[in-house]
Amino acid sequence: MYIKEYNRAKAVEYAHQWAYGRNHRYLDFTTMGGDCTNFTSQCIYAGAGVMNYKPDTGWYYISASRRAPSWTGVEFLYKFLIGNRDAGPFATVTECSKLLPGDLVQLSFDGKVFGHSLVVVAAENPNDSDGILVATHTYDWDNRALDSYTYEKKRCLHIEGVRVF
Repeated sequence: MYIKEYNRAKAVEYAHQWAYGRNHRYLDFTTMGGDCTNFTSQCIYAGAGVMNYKPDTGWYYISASRRAPSWTGVEFLYKFLIGNRDAGPFATVTECSKLLPGDLVQLSFDGKVFGHSLVVVAAENPNDSDGILVATHTYDWDNRALDSYTYEKKRCLHIEGVRVF
């Protein structure tokens, strides 16, 4: 096993390319609870290039019926990234002021459940959420200011690297 660098430029490039469209290789989950985490996972994969095929606890997409819960579920993605010790990307919770392009933000609109994932596409002198631009699906956006959202809580995830076996 070795750790390779997460390619932030590729993740952001993918986010810009598909923010207002859908890559035909992946099912669009917009009408099935939302497409935000599916889109976020696609962006991460563009920057990581490695999936984790561990049943139940991995992070992968083969088809709509053969995918890990973490590929499309907000909480599952969070748990995967924070707890991953195997193949694929891994992350830490950080302050928003330390976010870099290619990192993630997850929002809770009710203060209890995190229900929306966004990809950071720019972070220039971020202070809390000011200066952070994101891309997302379900309600498609690119280069949207994070501070334009109304939410109760946010968590910021910094992708540290990618484990390869």
